[in-house]
Formats: sequence, structure tokens, C-alpha cells
Amino acid sequence: EEKFAVLFGVRHAVAVSSGTDADSLALAALYDFGAQRGDEIIVPALSFVATGNAVFQAGFKPVFVDVKRQTLNIDPDKIEKAMTPRTKAIMPVHLMGKPAEMDPIKSIAKRNKLFIIEDAAEAHGAEYKGRKIGALGDMAAFSLYAAHIITTIEGGIILTDNPAMNEALRSLRNHGMVDKFVFQ
Repeated sequence: EEKFAVLFGVRHAVAVSSGTDADSLALAALYDFGAQRGDEIIVPALSFVATGNAVFQAGFKPVFVDVKRQTLNIDPDKIEKAMTPRTKAIMPVHLMGKPAEMDPIKSIAKRNKLFIIEDAAEAHGAEYKGRKIGALGDMAAFSLYAAHIITTIEGGIILTDNPAMNEALRSLRNHGMVDKFVFQ
């Protein structure tokens, strides 16, 4: 966790059992920040099924936004049209390691007080305008599955710079027991 955080230039990394769990727990952490069951999460219409499933698993409703044909990533120009008062976050997917257009996404999120959870399952080491993917949103979820760039055969990891999100994530991954089991 410490080395992964350093590699991506963030303060916290939380290891979990899969990339899907990384997405789900990052989303579930939003409950600690005012989200409510049934709130909406903006996701791209093109992604691996785990993205949408993680939204459902966390108790939210996915709102699918079309992608740009040139990049296959979410089209920032279509995000605000899909938003409602129930929208709590944007979850761009850096599909096949190609960075989503984060500057306009960040601008939309800031303007509308939304969280950004990067689905960076396939984007280990990718950069957007000289900045590491995984360090651009409030949280980022990576997969360490055998088919991805960095693998532990199975596993996932969530990055954040937010200490309160880090605490929520550590609690969620261990059934509410934070720092109960510390191995030296």
C-alpha cells in the first residue's frame, strides 16, 4: 500500500480483494460524505460490466453517458445533460489505459459539487497531461487481476489523498474493524 501510494503520488492506498471491490468500496465510502441509497453515479456507457455492477452493489443507480467515438471514453460534453439533483459522483473509466478527459470532468465535478472516482483498472502508469492517472479524482480504483498491467493474480487497490476517505475505506474493507490487525 505504501509503495503504491508513493508510486502514484498520493497519501493513501488501500488494498482490497479485487478491482470490482475497489470500485464498490470507493463508492460505498461516499455514504460517509452525505450520499444516500439510490443516489446516482455518472458512468460511461462503454466499460467492463464490473463498473456498472459496482454502482449497484454499493446501493446507487448508474447513469450511463455516451462515449466519444475517437477515445471510447466518457464524453464530458454529455455529462451535465445526464445529471439530476440525485447525482453524487462521476466515475470516469480510463478504458484500456487511455486517460479520460479529466480537466473538463474535474471542472464539471467542482461546479456541481460532485465526487470523482476514477476507474483506473487498466491504467497503471498512464498519465493525463503529465499527471498520473489515479491521482486526479477524490479516489481511484485499480485492478490487480491477472489480465492487467500490474498483477497480484487477484486483488485491487484504492487511492486517495483524503484522510477521511482513507479511514472510511479501511473500515469498509475490514467489516468496521480499523487497525485491529496490524502485522509487523
